[in-house]
Amino acid sequence: MEKPTTSRRDFMKGAVAAFGGLTILGATAKGQGKTYKVGLIGCGGRGKGALGDSFLAAKILGVEVKCVALADYFKDRAEQAGKRYDVPPERCFGGPKCYEGFLATDVEIVLMAQAPLFRPVHLEAAVKAGKHCFVEKPVAVDPPGCRRVIAAGEEAKKKGLIIVSGTEMRHEHPFRLTHQAVAVEGALGRLLAGRVSFCIAHMFHRSPINPKTADDLVASWQDWTALSGDHIVEQHVHNIDIANWFVGHPPETAAGFGGRARRNAGDMYDFHSVDFDYGKGLHIHSMCRQINGCWIWTGHDFVYEKGHTNGRDLPKPEKSPIPADLPKAPSSSQQEQVDVLYAVSKGQPLDEAKAVAESSATAVLGRVATYTGKLISWADMMVDPKKDPDLYNLTLKPTAEDFEKGTVEIPQENVVPIPGSGDAPPRRTPAQKGRKGNK
Repeated sequence: MEKPTTSRRDFMKGAVAAFGGLTILGATAKGQGKTYKVGLIGCGGRGKGALGDSFLAAKILGVEVKCVALADYFKDRAEQAGKRYDVPPERCFGGPKCYEGFLATDVEIVLMAQAPLFRPVHLEAAVKAGKHCFVEKPVAVDPPGCRRVIAAGEEAKKKGLIIVSGTEMRHEHPFRLTHQAVAVEGALGRLLAGRVSFCIAHMFHRSPINPKTADDLVASWQDWTALSGDHIVEQHVHNIDIANWFVGHPPETAAGFGGRARRNAGDMYDFHSVDFDYGKGLHIHSMCRQINGCWIWTGHDFVYEKGHTNGRDLPKPEKSPIPADLPKAPSSSQQEQVDVLYAVSKGQPLDEAKAVAESSATAVLGRVATYTGKLISWADMMVDPKKDPDLYNLTLKPTAEDFEKGTVEIPQENVVPIPGSGDAPPRRTPAQKGRKGNK
């Protein structure tokens, strides 16, 4: 069973105290308004946080929510969450196909926080079942998965469904206002260059996992590229998303480098440094690292003709993009759920699937560049299936379908890609031999 990990969202939970005395089952705005039936796929720390935030969002908006179904790869974890939300065991689903029974219930709004590997399959199924969705970032780990999410978003629009993504900064009012001022209204002139960063200390397992079964992989999914996308995709996607948003489109190419020097669990890199070329001379430098004892910085810096911004420090546009009746929540994770319920209550289609899929794909573009040492083209990876079929069809193994079919092959631990090695297989890095931990 995976252990909850501390994330940047956890530091914001103190804002909950502002609601004084609010209980999980009592967050129903005293019976005012419609009751929305919500459910959760992925009952780990992030998933339970999103579900709790949904109840807080209902309180803010003056509507009611009721949790009617839960699902997780590990059924016991769904049942544990069910006890807290008064969901009976028969509405708590487990296993690789847990989403199927879950989606057959009367749930209206699906919160998705399972491992990123599973999100394209689950989102497709949820849209087919006619459900509104909140899907955590990233939404996929490889190019085909990202394209599946974009297609699911298009189908959702046709059905009048809402898809809100977990790229939380896009939901923060200061970011939205600053984006309006500089990217839409041009308050600082033309964007010249920028940098985005997610450089933090070591996260996740500190000792070898030695997985033997598919269950072992899911329990430690954050450490495996096939399940998480590597931390450039799983976490740095937040900052890469802001870059895409302020530029207005994904990059044309990516080139970079990365490596693994300190980890001794899973198969991810320790760091990535990527140059994203957005065309017309505009470059954004992306860097992310998870190593103890190093410089820490998570943020953005965009340089314009008339100044620069960190993405949230110029919230004075001529015209606000935020609806006048949309409340401002105390934290970004709560704002996401406010935005979900607000959009559903308005009954207007909202597709955030494309934006988060493109940001996830941009992070994948960077990962492929650092793993291979090559210049990687967005068009080759996401647009033209004929130019570089291997890149366009690049699919990480095991797939979500492998888990469903029982055909999972366990990846080798501490074996990572070596840039410039051509077609040679990945090999164990010398730094991993005999290492006891990331200190």
